[in-house]
Amino acid sequence: MNRLAGAFLLGALLLSACGQAALPQSPVEQPAPTATPALAPENEETLEAAGDAAGPEGGSVPLRFTFPTPPPAPKSLWRPALYEVPWALGPFDHFYFSRPIGADEVNWPLADYRYGGIFFSSDIVHTGVDIPVPRNTPVLAAASGKVVWAGYGLYYGSNNPNDPYGQAITIRHDFGFHGERLYTVYAHLEKIEVVTGQLVQAGEEIGLVGTTGLTTGPHLHFEVRTDRNSYFTTLNPELWLAPPIGWGVLVGQLRNTNGSILTEQDVVVQNKATGQKWTVRTYGKTAVNSDPYYQENLVLSDLPAGDYTIIIDYLEKRYTQDITIRPGAISYFTFRGEKRFTTDLPPLPAIQDLLPTPRP
Repeated sequence: MNRLAGAFLLGALLLSACGQAALPQSPVEQPAPTATPALAPENEETLEAAGDAAGPEGGSVPLRFTFPTPPPAPKSLWRPALYEVPWALGPFDHFYFSRPIGADEVNWPLADYRYGGIFFSSDIVHTGVDIPVPRNTPVLAAASGKVVWAGYGLYYGSNNPNDPYGQAITIRHDFGFHGERLYTVYAHLEKIEVVTGQLVQAGEEIGLVGTTGLTTGPHLHFEVRTDRNSYFTTLNPELWLAPPIGWGVLVGQLRNTNGSILTEQDVVVQNKATGQKWTVRTYGKTAVNSDPYYQENLVLSDLPAGDYTIIIDYLEKRYTQDITIRPGAISYFTFRGEKRFTTDLPPLPAIQDLLPTPRP
């Protein structure tokens, strides 16, 4: 599994400094999860709050930012109920988490501020997704597990009211994936309703949405981490949150013609039946963690199943590719610049590539 490069040390500091968007309409109610992912091997060890802290020692945080402009609310945001978790149609899929915000509010990621995005003048990379909801909206545990952090200081590793995450919670889940532990993070909270060491169940209220930490408005910053509770081990939450029933997820790996990763590339995805368009941008840093199987640098979740066209303007030339979004599944493509597209899945990984990364 890729780890964030050393050059990303400073950029990761303010991963949770996020902008507020106009609130869209609420979706329909989703079912409560009734299943639990298979347990993964986990070492029996005592993890105190400080031991599960996210931040390095002696970090510093820049204080000047340029925040993204909130986009207008879409015309219609009706959504069906979510698949029950765990949901995975393929051996490398892992829709293990329910939404951390209830169905009576917006519970999907802010479209213009996704994982891996860069929107600040200091090149800060976003290591989670933001869910824009009003202050004091209940925050729900995305799955069962143990609270290993609750309070200020998640980045710094000790109680610090100036921590960029503000009041935050980390849950170490009682299941994993391919032998590695899984964690979820809930940041910028107004109020925390759990304590370190507490066991929680999926859907249990653990806090309230707020504006603590470095943020411009009320929203929930949500992360998925693997192996250990660190921003160095974050993965794209849109590959872990269960999609709406009948909807799917588009995943892509984009490179230049010479084979290097294509960063901050705009990609337009258009529904062929309705004409509706989505614009998504590839990750802003080559050091951002990708899924160990898909090795992606672009994810667009919550797409209604159907036929789509992918549109990429590259070196003053337009490239297009038709693709079908399958319900409850990942649809995958690669782009290689002037070598164009493929829609084949990645080759099966060697067994050693799926084993847990040794912890330091």
